Amino acid sequence: MSLATAEEIRIGATLSTTGPAASIGIPIKNTFQILPKDIAGVPVSWTILDDGTDTTLARRNVEKLAADNVDIIIGGNTTPTALAAVEVAGRTQTPMLAIAPSPAVIEPLEGARKWVFKVPLGERELAQSTLADMAKRGVKTFGFIGFNDAFGEGWLKEFERFAPDYGIKLIGAEKFARTDNSVVAQALKTMAARPDAVFVGATGTPAALPTLALRERGFKGPIYQASGVVNNDFLRVGGKAVEGVLVAGSPLVVSANLPDGHPSKAVSRAFVANFEAAYGPGSVSLFAGNAEDAWLLLQEAVKVALKSAKPGTPEFRAALRDALEQTKGLAVTGGVITLGPTNHGIYPPESAVVLTVKDGAWALAR
Repeated sequence: MSLATAEEIRIGATLSTTGPAASIGIPIKNTFQILPKDIAGVPVSWTILDDGTDTTLARRNVEKLAADNVDIIIGGNTTPTALAAVEVAGRTQTPMLAIAPSPAVIEPLEGARKWVFKVPLGERELAQSTLADMAKRGVKTFGFIGFNDAFGEGWLKEFERFAPDYGIKLIGAEKFARTDNSVVAQALKTMAARPDAVFVGATGTPAALPTLALRERGFKGPIYQASGVVNNDFLRVGGKAVEGVLVAGSPLVVSANLPDGHPSKAVSRAFVANFEAAYGPGSVSLFAGNAEDAWLLLQEAVKVALKSAKPGTPEFRAALRDALEQTKGLAVTGGVITLGPTNHGIYPPESAVVLTVKDGAWALAR
């Protein structure tokens, strides 16, 4: 019998269910609401708080969750809100699953970050997949238009690091705020440099703005987007302008087209069926999948931690952290997760697939 038979596993989440990143936070919350009510027979309770896509509120939420003695924190779902929570997770020694793509959330892997794990495919893997696709399509130069925060900076840093390896040159970087209503000036400046392609380092519905501005002004080259656009809201806001955009991202949304031997196919198809049964055909998104992956990670780690400690105790939180770090070969919707003392969430670059918008829907790029 487990040490935790009569206990409850308490999960706390800080999500952006309002504000500019609501199109990311809402499907994550929707996933959490249809998950099983127990792990290994032990009841699970949830506290889900809205951070409004605001770093100050995200930190306040995590302080509250830690004070309420949750066993694990999930969130934030943007790089800035996740970064705002790192210090609290470390100080309170509460394991944290960040649903944000930046390696900055888990690197350098010391101090507070020893308690933090990154769930989604990240900027490092996805930048390399993007550059590989650019090289395949003959791109020699590209411009960058991205958020003026930790998310945009993270993408820019990875491109500056890896572009030379692919024989590709970055020829300009323009920034905009998540709350901006226009990026025409940035689009014009980018086009003036005459790049072969443009990468948009933004997420959610605001990421459609640069693509709209570029296409309206006649840019004909490939436009690449960060994986944070893979949802129906982006397609709705972008309309015909986003037709043909290219995105390196999770295989989830094209899982029906994956070969049968692909490690993510079975888990992805099962999740899509479950999610769409609850929310309707076509409702699944990359972010919903990230939430499922966090659950799959947590589920396996909890089974191990229950063997040595009771939920609600510092010992259980430490055991959970250690069990997460020992994850090996776990197939999830975003690829295969193997963690360790020096890796809290970096996937092999080949985990990603390249997606495109074809006839107003997401498809595998050719």
